[in-house]
Amino acid sequence: MSTGISTNNDVKSSLNGSIVVSILLILLGSAAIAFPFFSTLAAESWIAWIILFSGISKLVYTFQTREQGGFVWQLLLSLLYIGTAVLLFVYPLQGILTLTLALGAFLLTEGVFEIVYAFQKRNQPNWVWSLANGITTLVLGGLIWFEWPFNGPFAIGLLVGISIIFTGVSRIFLAIAARSSLSQPQAS
Repeated sequence: MSTGISTNNDVKSSLNGSIVVSILLILLGSAAIAFPFFSTLAAESWIAWIILFSGISKLVYTFQTREQGGFVWQLLLSLLYIGTAVLLFVYPLQGILTLTLALGAFLLTEGVFEIVYAFQKRNQPNWVWSLANGITTLVLGGLIWFEWPFNGPFAIGLLVGISIIFTGVSRIFLAIAARSSLSQPQAS
């Protein structure tokens, strides 16, 4: 019987840790929203680092497999990755503007696809939620696209901040729900 109590306490302790992490996420998301240019710059730099490491790993792989054919094309692709990362590091504002424009185009396209998908599923219950999602995504993409380049320095940071806050809030609700289920008497 003490094993069940110990396990229950371990789970509650883990849930408390989850709540602490959730609160930190909400604070970080709030900071990203409060300082959108810096969070946008951090996101752009993070993407540049990912592209750089991808390019380096592609370059290493290219030389490891040079006997298998396609060496020149693999080498050019590796150099494209590395060159793109260097450009993002050297010209961060232009990188931010480019990434913001790409995000706007992505959201516009996703919104159209979601709307088409919703209409294909209109015979199912609650299909309007897919339609609402598509319309919302389309509007967000339009706001980014039509306000570009003026929104470039803050749009990505703002969206990342909102996403981080929603992640933190959802984790808190999940932890609270799990904690309350532990408090409920178990049916035998």
